[in-house]
Amino acid sequence: MEMNKVILIILAILLPPVAVVLKDGVGKHLLINIVLCLLFFLPGVVHAIWLVTKS
Repeated sequence: MEMNKVILIILAILLPPVAVVLKDGVGKHLLINIVLCLLFFLPGVVHAIWLVTKS
């Protein structure tokens, strides 16, 4: 696992929208992640980790 991915996973746990922006840019995934974080924090974290770890 490369260092960038480790840093993104840590960011996904602490600040999910930031990790999504760094991985995928501004787009539909960022909007989905913000909504998930506003509803409840854990789904936003899961979504961000999924997005960071997928190939």
